[in-house]
Amino acid sequence: MITVKDITKSFGSLQVLKGIDLHIEQGEVVSIVGPSGAGKTTLLQIIGTLDKPDGGTVVVDGVDVCHLSAKKLSDFRNRHLGFVFQFHQLLPEFTALENIMIPAYIAGVKHSEARKRAEELLAFMGLADRATHKPNELSGGEKQRVAVARALMNNPAVILADEPSGSLDSKNKAELHQLFFDLRDKFGQTFVIVTHDEELAKLTDRTIHLKDGVIST
Repeated sequence: MITVKDITKSFGSLQVLKGIDLHIEQGEVVSIVGPSGAGKTTLLQIIGTLDKPDGGTVVVDGVDVCHLSAKKLSDFRNRHLGFVFQFHQLLPEFTALENIMIPAYIAGVKHSEARKRAEELLAFMGLADRATHKPNELSGGEKQRVAVARALMNNPAVILADEPSGSLDSKNKAELHQLFFDLRDKFGQTFVIVTHDEELAKLTDRTIHLKDGVIST
């Protein structure tokens, strides 16, 4: 599903990634852990096509994403990848349902189809009764579940999560972690999760340890 070969990335004179080789199978839930500054988020952003490597190749769902044009890359990202961030990044002026539908609008999906899919996802998240609520009317755990539903909107092959439970209390954190595995079992997505949370890392199928820009064993 994801193959990364000899990825390098520098910011000025600082080399953040120093030749990363990594393969992730379809349906795996993989965590990436390591100290601050190890390159975890940079690697996740490169896999997610939000940043480009200085060298190497990235193949996601059979596509070499490093050689796509800007438009094709944007289309690929919208249709094949879903993102979950630490602080949910919901748009405050839209309801929970509308926030979830945004990726479908970008993909040109009809309103009726997008709404039906969003309502199904909200129900799966246990938030059917929160559809018309705006982010400031939702709890932290509810906002993050809406963000996960948004990531799933276009049925992407891969979900990329950057410290997804970092802003949650222990109860909501445990529920979110279980949700990832429930979603994998129901929808078959591949999950790549950058985390400092040892409990989440222990639960994942495999843990990638990153240190000083390389994968350590």
